Amino acid sequence: MNIILPILVVIAAYLFGSISTAIIASKLFNFPDPRTNGSENPGTTNVLRLGGKIPAAFTLLGDMLKGLLPIVIAKAVGLDDFWIVCVAIASCLGHIFPMFYGFKGGKGVATAMGVFLAINPIIGLAVLATWLSAAFAFNMSSVAAMIATLFAPFYFYLITGSGAYGFGLLIITALIYWKHIPNIQRLLMGIESTILKDK
Repeated sequence: MNIILPILVVIAAYLFGSISTAIIASKLFNFPDPRTNGSENPGTTNVLRLGGKIPAAFTLLGDMLKGLLPIVIAKAVGLDDFWIVCVAIASCLGHIFPMFYGFKGGKGVATAMGVFLAINPIIGLAVLATWLSAAFAFNMSSVAAMIATLFAPFYFYLITGSGAYGFGLLIITALIYWKHIPNIQRLLMGIESTILKDK
């Protein structure tokens, strides 16, 4: 395969990931900029606190599509596992470090969830179920995200046997944990917010 095509898909995935659904939602639904209000994170949970359920659903769907659509395209053009993983990482990097917003973005959880669903819907649903179970048990979005993304690469490796997926998704998990360092610090201090309570 000509290397130009997969590189273009990777670049497109990063650029698509760089579009902030949360910021678009704040303008469409007229609520405060999530980058400077609430937890100051342009993600679904902060949008839920600032704008309510409909803007949060819009943000969640948009962020998931940023991970899902590039993988669907990568598969459609026949990219192999290595390049699909590169596309997955690029999508998440776009969300976390968006070039359109000074490289300051969200934590990548919903985008990663879209990636998981696109690569393998059954495993993606397992990751989503893990997130929902943890969110219900702990009522903390950060805890649910870290538990779900921790299990994700192992689900993929155990079920698909693909080292590329296992290692590549482990990189995504590491990025998400890195973005959650402030949440981990608040957890250790016992002051982390619940899903419906602002920071």
